[in-house]
Amino acid sequence: MNLALHSRPQTRFALAARLLAVVAFAAPLGACSSIEGLFAEKYETKILPDTPADDIYNQGLARLQKKDYEGASKKFEEIDKQHPYSSYSKKGMIMTTYAEYEAGKYAEAIASGQRFIGRYPNSPDIPYAYYLVGMSYYHQIPDIARDQETAEKALAAFNIVATKYPKSEYAEDAKYKIQVTRDQLAGKEMSIGRYYLRRNNFTSAINRFRDVLGKYQTTRHAEEALMRLTEAYLGLGIVHEAQTAAAVLGHNFPDSPWYKEAFAKLQGAGVEPREDQGSWISKLFRGKTGQG
Repeated sequence: MNLALHSRPQTRFALAARLLAVVAFAAPLGACSSIEGLFAEKYETKILPDTPADDIYNQGLARLQKKDYEGASKKFEEIDKQHPYSSYSKKGMIMTTYAEYEAGKYAEAIASGQRFIGRYPNSPDIPYAYYLVGMSYYHQIPDIARDQETAEKALAAFNIVATKYPKSEYAEDAKYKIQVTRDQLAGKEMSIGRYYLRRNNFTSAINRFRDVLGKYQTTRHAEEALMRLTEAYLGLGIVHEAQTAAAVLGHNFPDSPWYKEAFAKLQGAGVEPREDQGSWISKLFRGKTGQG
């Protein structure tokens, strides 16, 4: 409950005492009766009633309808302060996360979403909480030239929704966001690999392209990664691996323009695509497709 004091008695009494001393010095003794009025005021503590939890919740909903997301989040937060153990406190917490997300306050939405997950791990709204956390990270993913930590965190949250709660209404969109996020992370690896390739640092480039195929083989970057491996292995003089990369590219993506480019690079070196099934590239793709 909220306690509110109209005034502080000890402060008022101290002031009255100082006034008494001044008046006693400056006024006749007969004026004492007028001084008594200083102490006539009575002081009492008033107890201000809490607003019912459902009223605060409905006020938050009303603000949501007006798209006043910041005002709504404050109302929903107020429920936990005034009624921390009520059923409306749980509702208010997940609605706080939603309102903060809609307001574009992603850091706050992530924090409140994680608090909800920690406090109510068995709630039926847990998939929604993870989804909102994932979306809050998702909207902060920068371009591939920058660090992709937020993309990795978004991917982790969406993976939980898709794998632990596959029947939830958020699972389908989470799967789509997973693909988009994985494509972003693959794009980051490709950009670093190209950087090394331009500087003839073939070994470092190969390591990046290998990560793309190992982690993000189902993304659109897999085709280019195989072509770049052809190029990098030719640069190192490891021709059989270059041939394998091109052969796997042609087998899996026969109409890809990247295959045409890989084929041309091999022809320039006087060889043609030929798959070495002992190569890590061949094993990786056979393993992914269930052929080996």
